[in-house]
Amino acid sequence: MPKVIGLTGGIATGKSRVSELLRELGAAVECSDKIVHELQAPGGAALQEIAKKFGPQYLTADGALDRAKLGQLVFSDAEARAKLGTIMHVRVYAELHERMKAHLAAGADVVVLDIPLLVEGKLAGNRAGALIPFDLVVLVYADPETQVERLMERDDYDHDEAMARIRSQMPIHKKREHADVIIDNSGKWDGVEKKVEALYRDWVAAS
Repeated sequence: MPKVIGLTGGIATGKSRVSELLRELGAAVECSDKIVHELQAPGGAALQEIAKKFGPQYLTADGALDRAKLGQLVFSDAEARAKLGTIMHVRVYAELHERMKAHLAAGADVVVLDIPLLVEGKLAGNRAGALIPFDLVVLVYADPETQVERLMERDDYDHDEAMARIRSQMPIHKKREHADVIIDNSGKWDGVEKKVEALYRDWVAAS
């Protein structure tokens, strides 16, 4: 049977790198962040509702979403973050579900759905109420100290800014409780790469 993998992680844990490696290995990969951008683009299904809920000041002069301005708001305001979630989550998961079905119909052995907020959306695993019945939930983990260091280096944040971004998400250790497989990316990449390759071989062999 084909495998449907829910891939999640936290900011600066290396989830996107793992996702790309799985794509290179042959998995059919869909990324929820990419779908978010499509839905929020001019003409996208979510843009007008965002403008209605948050105000036209979050649009640029040419009618596009001012992502930087909205990002500053939702990272600092839990209520605003929840409001944006009510607009986006159902739309994103519905689109992911349709793309998953298309990949399975095309004969994919392994379908990976890259979803940063998989656990927060209470959609982890093949559980009652889940919109997508994952065979496995895979968490890309890095300890908080590593997350801070990477954010400061990658995005040129100071320590307080990096901590604010991390604190806006569910603590990474809490996500561990919802994962079937944990890929620890706190150290060197070569060990992670070997683990991902081994996991993928196992998934294909079991499909």
